[in-house]
Amino acid sequence: MSVQQLFDLTGKVAFITGGSRGLGLQMAEALGELGASVAISARKEHELEAAKAHLDGLGVKVVTIAADLGNLEGIPGVVDQVVEQLGDIDILVNNAGATWGAPAEDYPAEGWMKVMNLNVNASFFLTQTVGKRCMIPRKTGKIINIASIAGLSGNPEGMQTIAYNTSKGAMVNFTRALASEWGRHNINVNALCPGFFPSKMSQGLLDAQGDSMLQRIPLNRFGGEEDLKGAAVLMASEAGRHITGQCLAVDGGTLVA
Repeated sequence: MSVQQLFDLTGKVAFITGGSRGLGLQMAEALGELGASVAISARKEHELEAAKAHLDGLGVKVVTIAADLGNLEGIPGVVDQVVEQLGDIDILVNNAGATWGAPAEDYPAEGWMKVMNLNVNASFFLTQTVGKRCMIPRKTGKIINIASIAGLSGNPEGMQTIAYNTSKGAMVNFTRALASEWGRHNINVNALCPGFFPSKMSQGLLDAQGDSMLQRIPLNRFGGEEDLKGAAVLMASEAGRHITGQCLAVDGGTLVA
C-alpha cells in the first residue's frame, strides 16, 4: 500500500462532535478533503448551517445534526441519525466540550457538573454507543478523543479551570483504558492534546494573558487553522493503524518548556 493510500479516507464515515467551528471544523475539513463523508453535531443551528455551507464549498459530503450531547438520553438518537444518513461510523472524534472558570475553593457545583457531563460522560456514552453499533460488529474503527495539555499538567498562574483540567485528564486515561479493551476488536483509540489555539472558548483567556502565554511556547506562536489537521488524519487513517492508546500534544512545545 502506498503512503497516499494509507492516508486515503475515501468511503469512510466520520462523526465529529462540536464540529461547527474551531478545532472541530478544522478536523472536518481535513477528513473530508481526504475523502471521508462527514457528520458534524453542535447545539446551535445557525452555526451548523454556516459550517455546512463552508464544507459544501470545499466539496465535502456533510450532514449536520443539532444536538446537546449533555442530554445523555438523546445520544442513541444522534447515532441513529448519522447511520441513517451516511452509514456505519468508521471514525469518531469526541471534540465537543465546555469550560468554566472559578477558583477551586469557590467552584460552583453547577459549573463542575456541566463540564464533567459534556467533556467526560457524553464522550463515554457516545463512544460506547458507536462502538457497540458500528465498530465492534465490523471489527474496525478509529476513535479520536480531543483532550488537552490541560489534562497533562497543572495550570499557569492565573488560570482557574480545575473542572476542565480534571475532565481532560480523565479523557487521557479513558483513551488508554479503552485502547487496552478494544484493541482486540481492531479499534484504535487515541487522543490529541491541543495547546493554546485561538477559539471562542479560549478567547477571554487569550485576551487577558495572551502575551505571557506566548512566552511559554517554544515555537512562539499559538495553534493555527492548519495545525491539528495532520495529526487528526494520522489518527483517523490506516497510516496510524499501529498507534493506539497514545496522547499526542499539539502545543508548539509548551509541555516541554
